[in-house]
Order: sequence, then C-alpha cells, then structure tokens
Amino acid sequence: MRAARLIKMVLLLQSRPSMTAGELARELEVSERTITRDAQALSEAGVPVYADRGRTGGYRLIGGYRTRLTGLARGEAEALFLSGVPGALREMGLDDVSSAARLKVSAALLPSLRDASDTAAQRFHLDAPGWYQEPRTPELLPVVAEAVWGDRLLSARYRRRDAEVERRLAPYGLVLKAGVWYLCASVCAEKAFRVYRIDRFTAAEPLQERFSRLESFDLPAFWDERAAEFARSLLCAEVVVRLTAEGARRLPQVADRVAAYEALAAAAPDAAGLLTVTLPVESLDVAYDQLLALGPEAEILEPASLRIRFAETADRMRGLYDT
Repeated sequence: MRAARLIKMVLLLQSRPSMTAGELARELEVSERTITRDAQALSEAGVPVYADRGRTGGYRLIGGYRTRLTGLARGEAEALFLSGVPGALREMGLDDVSSAARLKVSAALLPSLRDASDTAAQRFHLDAPGWYQEPRTPELLPVVAEAVWGDRLLSARYRRRDAEVERRLAPYGLVLKAGVWYLCASVCAEKAFRVYRIDRFTAAEPLQERFSRLESFDLPAFWDERAAEFARSLLCAEVVVRLTAEGARRLPQVADRVAAYEALAAAAPDAAGLLTVTLPVESLDVAYDQLLALGPEAEILEPASLRIRFAETADRMRGLYDT
C-alpha cells in the first residue's frame, strides 16, 4: 500500500513544477504528516525530492529527475493498453501518434511486461458498430477531430432536414455511439451546447482562433443527459398493458429500458398478481413489434386499436396451429 503511494507521489511531482504538502495530501488521501514522512523516505531511497520552506513552499523534484514505469504490475500494464480504441483512433486520423505513444510506453516498461500490448489485444477487442450495419467513416471526421484536439473554433455547414445551415462552433468533444460519430459543441452565436452527427456535416474547417473551455463542462455527463433526453423525446405515445410476473420481468428487455422500469415502479399488483402499467412508446407500430415478443405474458388494454390488432394476430396464429 505504501509502495504504491510513494510511486504515485513521485509521478505527481514529475507532472508538476511543485506541490504543497496539502495538495499532495488531498491527492493521496493521507495526512500532511504522512506526506512529510513519505518525502523523507523517497529522499533516503535516492529520489531527489526537495522541500521548499515558507508559505509558498512545497515539494519538487530536482535535477530533471524522471522515473521509468517500473511500478506497473502486469494487470495494470495490460489495462493501460486496453484504454485505447484502435478503430476509433484510426478514423480520427490519430493512428500514427497512437502507435508512437504505445511504443514509447512499451519501451519504458520492464522487459517482463513488454508483451502486455499483445496479450491485451488478443483477449479484448471493441467492435463499435451494430450488427447488419456497414461501418462508414465520415469523410470530415479527421478535420473535426483536429479542431477538437486543438481547441480551435470550427466553421461548419450542416445538413438539417432539407436545408443546410452554417454554424461557428466551439467543438468540445467527440462521441462514438453504436458506430455513429457525434460532435458535442457550443454554438458561438447562441452560447448553447448542441449535438451534431458528423456524417451530416457537408463542410468543416478549423479556424486559427482558439476557444477557452468551460471548466465545468463534463463530456460523459453531458452526453448521458442528452442521450436520455433524446430517448425520452421519441416516446410520444402510450399503451396500457396488463402483465404477468414473467411479462413484467421481460418488459425491460423488449421496450425502452428506462421507460419500462419507471412504468413498473409506478404499478402495484392486483389480487391475481398481475401488473397494469402505462408504458410510453415511440409509436403504436413500434409497441406492436415490441410487446408481441411477450406473447401471452402481456394483454393490451388500451388503446382499443392496438388491442384489436393483437386480437387479430392471435386469431391468425390460432388458425395456423389448429389441427
């Protein structure tokens, strides 16, 4: 435990000009007294940790000291090589720099760990696109990725419905979802964040002007929120369904998962143990395809048109199997 903390302390000092005892204590989740003892232990072990005295003082490494990544265990090294997504990096035009970085990390590892990249790649592989979809890399993705990495404003034309609009964007981040690339960006004229499909850009050009990122912007949190909003916006119809216990168990597997769990949570079983839920759905046609998979575990109560459709389907199936 202490050895891991000492390694982390050296890496922290290696990445910054200096750090106070308080800053190190917060990062390492220990007391300042422990930091003092750890700094002394590193110094005795030959690591040149120097303590600056005074109110603005702190700890720093002297003489350009750098440590090799010899503190990595095999599992840690393999996990490190899993953190990259080769296909996505290639599509963004970052394949060369990614390969160079991996080689540098491999060279810094202990000889016994240098096969970590191969062992990880042969055990885990990410295939982002869904089944039955031809993966296509948007032509302008590398250009947009260049603007994202450089914090450079982006002048873009975007296809929306039957028209094209021109936007000046501050491109904050890229998201790959089910084989589709999206850009999360702030619209300069509106000071509002929006999501754009990269394959709908008809033109994109990084500008020389850079933008300052909002420190409060959190890409994963922003994407989760917008994805949930989009999913909810699709659910513009409702059906009332009576479910058996098995039907209730399987409902989240066939319908929108969040909507299904919320509907189930709001219902209470009747005397026969059946649940009557009001389920938001994208459309009655979609609801038909989804709920048909539950068979006799679900009874459509409303709307009447959907109930009649299920009854007609049941009659047709009965005719097929009558002997």
